[in-house]
Amino acid sequence: MAFDHKKYRPYHPINKTDRRWPNATIEHSPKWCSVDLRDGNQALIDPMTVDQKDRLFSLLVEVGFKEIEVGFPAASQTDFDFVRSLIEQNKIPDDVTIQVLTQARHDLIERTYEALKGVKQAVVHLYNSTSPTQREKVFKLDKQGIVDIAVNGAKTVKALAAGYPETHWTFQYSPESFSATEPEFAVEICNAVLAVWQPTPEQPAIINLPSTVEMTTPNVFADQIEYMHENFAYRDSVILSVHTHNDRGCAVAAAELAILAGAQRVEGTLLGNGERTGNMDIVTMAMNLYSQGIDPTLDLSGVSKIVQTIQDCTQLPVHPRHPYVGELVYTAFSGSHQDAINKCLQVQHESDHWDVAYLPIDPTDVGRSYQEVVRINSQSGKGGVAFVLEQIYGFKLPRWMQIALSKVVQKRAEGVGKEISVDEIYRVFTETFIHSAGKILNYDIHQQHDKQRLDATIETPHGVTTIVGIGNGPLEAFLNALMAHDSTHYEISDYQEHAMGAGSKADAAAYIAIKCNDQNGYGVAIQQDSVLASLQACYNAVVQAKQVQDEEQLQAS
Repeated sequence: MAFDHKKYRPYHPINKTDRRWPNATIEHSPKWCSVDLRDGNQALIDPMTVDQKDRLFSLLVEVGFKEIEVGFPAASQTDFDFVRSLIEQNKIPDDVTIQVLTQARHDLIERTYEALKGVKQAVVHLYNSTSPTQREKVFKLDKQGIVDIAVNGAKTVKALAAGYPETHWTFQYSPESFSATEPEFAVEICNAVLAVWQPTPEQPAIINLPSTVEMTTPNVFADQIEYMHENFAYRDSVILSVHTHNDRGCAVAAAELAILAGAQRVEGTLLGNGERTGNMDIVTMAMNLYSQGIDPTLDLSGVSKIVQTIQDCTQLPVHPRHPYVGELVYTAFSGSHQDAINKCLQVQHESDHWDVAYLPIDPTDVGRSYQEVVRINSQSGKGGVAFVLEQIYGFKLPRWMQIALSKVVQKRAEGVGKEISVDEIYRVFTETFIHSAGKILNYDIHQQHDKQRLDATIETPHGVTTIVGIGNGPLEAFLNALMAHDSTHYEISDYQEHAMGAGSKADAAAYIAIKCNDQNGYGVAIQQDSVLASLQACYNAVVQAKQVQDEEQLQAS
């Protein structure tokens, strides 16, 4: 068989029995470093142009990143020129530190410093591969040979930095393929680099531990990080950073558990663009913190702009179900979900904290509107339809009106076999319950003893006529007038009204349910005159009931 699991073996890099991270909690945001312009860029089919890089750099600054890896200037003339343009055109804010990547080779490190000449502060990120596969099959070196590469690179980084005293330098080392490296050897090579740099609490070094290929479940990666955290030399002078990849789909989880295990800094990309299945998605992890009441220190309130910029610069689409930013992540089609969301939002103002079913965060926090929360198809229910009409048009449908409308909308949705737009829902609503075949042209009310007499001129399918009725109030008088006119018995079963908007000029919306023989009829009307609104709603309900009766008789015949 081509699909044969027996060719693989489980990976168990560490046997740790004294782990402490499972009892830890995340209480504050880590330091963030965006690697969109390096890791993200090298993963693209068509690398970014200078204009795209400029646009993305501006976005990263706007979002609030204080550390941004901008390229590998020694390996690419394009990257070199981009770094120079950032420095020479003074595009780097004073509170932002750029980071550049270099292999542990003297010529590449020297070229890296040339690219950074004149920068106010920068991180020089040194790396070499350390895993057994890389040592034995790629470099064909023993462990000492790999340590020598790292140490010699560290010495060169430190020596060349002295030639640029105007810049505040931070040194960073990554044992590439850390996730596949024996923990004891990873500690050995990192400590050897630290011995060269001799960091202090005032001038710390960064040790960045990448899951270059994600090989295990996130808890195993957390064990690896905690082991390193416990065994670093100069621990009080080291910023422990992680750089997780998403080969197993767990990059965010691995980074979160790494923070529990002692990591202080996280590298990743906006929306997770990166090699193979991608880098750690900083937006997702930051919003995870946000949803737990932790300040992520990044401003992600404008996700639409973030998504659009990333798509334009990378030419990669964003999945509609992408956490927090996808077009459909705050959208419910299920009737039960819609009903729960609608009910929760009605009382959310009574709570000090966000507590809405099916919505882990308030969509408006990231620039989305409640209009996008509920969308209607054949799976939707009465709550969803009511939510849409209230949010967009201001109708507050009573429950019985919701049920009546949802049946009509569902029938329409099943007929077209796809989502029904907000405009279509409104059109179905008005055609069925508001724009009936009858209209009240005018009315007059007179007190007659202890009753009220109503004279109304109405428009019917057969022409204009005047009806007269007496009752305890205008609505009862009107219904009696209709019954006298067509010799049919009507009975009001439900009635509700509310103001549409605020102020003395606000319209009134009236909803009426009537019984006509065994048939229910429903009517809605909107008028500035509240009495006229109730009368017209009643007339609409009568007409609608008759229309349903006529349709049923036609089908029966």
